[in-house]
Amino acid sequence: MPEASYIVGAIAVMCAVTFALRATPFVLFKNFSGSPLLDFLRGSLPPGIMVILVAYSIHTVDFTRYPYGLPAVAGIMVCGGLYHWRKSPLLAIVLGTATYMVLINALH
Repeated sequence: MPEASYIVGAIAVMCAVTFALRATPFVLFKNFSGSPLLDFLRGSLPPGIMVILVAYSIHTVDFTRYPYGLPAVAGIMVCGGLYHWRKSPLLAIVLGTATYMVLINALH
């Protein structure tokens, strides 16, 4: 069993790397606030990332067999609808995931 100090050190290094990766874009691009490229990316990346996540989420769903993808489609619709209605990503993700989990367990 590894020593506790080794584990704490490993966690500290992972935290430092994660923080550095999250902070780097803000530090590097703070002088480019009026850049047309950054404005374009700021507007187009979030929807593009969501499309990729939805496609990845349903790429293994078999729509030809029971329950015909109903849990996945219902979860995506609840998530999208709640976000559109309330503009709360956390609420949309939590309730969309809950919808999926309830349906996947109830229908299988």
